[in-house]
Amino acid sequence: MSESIYVGVDLGGTSIKVGICNQEGQLLLTHEGPTETEKGVHIVVDNIVKYVHEIVEKSPYDWDQLVGVGAGVAGFTNVVEGIIILAPNIGFRDVPIRSLLEERLGKPVKIDNDANVAALGEVWSGAGRGVDNCICYTLGTGVGGGIILNGKIYQGFSGLAGEIGHVSVVPDLEAIQCGCGKKGCLETVSSATGIIRMANDAVARGDRTTLATVENMNAKEVFDAAKAGDEVAVRIVNRAAFYLGKSMAIVAAVLNPEVFIVGGGVSYAGDILFNEVREVYAKLTPDPLQRGVSILPALLGNNAGVVGAAGLHLRS
Repeated sequence: MSESIYVGVDLGGTSIKVGICNQEGQLLLTHEGPTETEKGVHIVVDNIVKYVHEIVEKSPYDWDQLVGVGAGVAGFTNVVEGIIILAPNIGFRDVPIRSLLEERLGKPVKIDNDANVAALGEVWSGAGRGVDNCICYTLGTGVGGGIILNGKIYQGFSGLAGEIGHVSVVPDLEAIQCGCGKKGCLETVSSATGIIRMANDAVARGDRTTLATVENMNAKEVFDAAKAGDEVAVRIVNRAAFYLGKSMAIVAAVLNPEVFIVGGGVSYAGDILFNEVREVYAKLTPDPLQRGVSILPALLGNNAGVVGAAGLHLRS
């Protein structure tokens, strides 16, 4: 029997990335092209179809070997009906993406949000390979999350499970309003946006820090300053790590995962972030919930989305 392949689609506002995976979750080939959101829904769908055909055509595989296509998108999705409810970055609202793609491709299609497919990718063939119960954090502009229970994505009753960035962890007296409209969310302190905000606030207060000389600050510069011994930067990183570790302690008490995986741009900070997160987790989590639990950086980087999307047909 010929080898079965699966194509994953990472649907972004600027580009569409597609990848071919085998049944073991090995990423065999990738291809990328512009999304062209400004041209409307039908052109974006045309592009997805075109890129899926192109990647299979330039691979050593035949179209008949393609079992199915999965797509991940940053936005709200109705997984059961295959509808993108709202994806502001690509201008989609109530788009029946599954039926549109199935009609054009003649293959089964599954969809999910980007955080869930990234989590699935890491569990299928990344840092969580071989683990059935795992929580994935994506620390970027916001804080995304994906929950894998018993080897499958946990959706919740309305498909919104995994919104870890909106776990309330910051005390009221320190809390600021989050983009979701509530206060105290993890996203306000442990995202790249939150870290930059805290750094800019410190500079505005007149705190003595090398960050005062930085223009158009980004999170990496805050982490670099902390690694160089800047006390203000260290305080900011420790605060971000504290609330990240606190959120993990809360999640552990509810779901008891074996592994926490942390990805996204902020995760590249390395030991200065992870050592503190592990220390906080150990301090705030009852001993039985610590045993056998690991907190690890993600491995797949920007490929997690396409790998996880491809895996929707096998692991969801």
